[in-house]
Amino acid sequence: MKRNTWQREAVREALGSSEGFVSAQALHSALRDTGSPIGLATVYRALADLAVEGEADSLQQEGESLYRACTPGSHHHHLICRNCGLTVEIEADAVEVWAKTVAAEHGFTQPNHIVDVFGYCAACSVALAK
Repeated sequence: MKRNTWQREAVREALGSSEGFVSAQALHSALRDTGSPIGLATVYRALADLAVEGEADSLQQEGESLYRACTPGSHHHHLICRNCGLTVEIEADAVEVWAKTVAAEHGFTQPNHIVDVFGYCAACSVALAK
């Protein structure tokens, strides 16, 4: 575990107050707008550390890493709105069983996986239908 610095705490707090997934650049910009002198490279490092330690989820979208604060210590999946970015943590027991079964069928052990389901939330679905 990395030591807790003011920079790391600032990134953790900013990430926790962000809606949905956010890029390091957007988070850096939000921090700078509040007067923080934190550097972009520091934001990248802090986000990567938080993701490794399970305090942040990350995903790749259009070649860019995006992050959001998550529930530490729980394996979960996401529903993510392609329009507004609304993100919902979901349990997916059927996916867990399937991943273990498929891995075992092919002689793999200790399988890990990431499942993110992209679609449109209810509000965006209504707006897009108009």
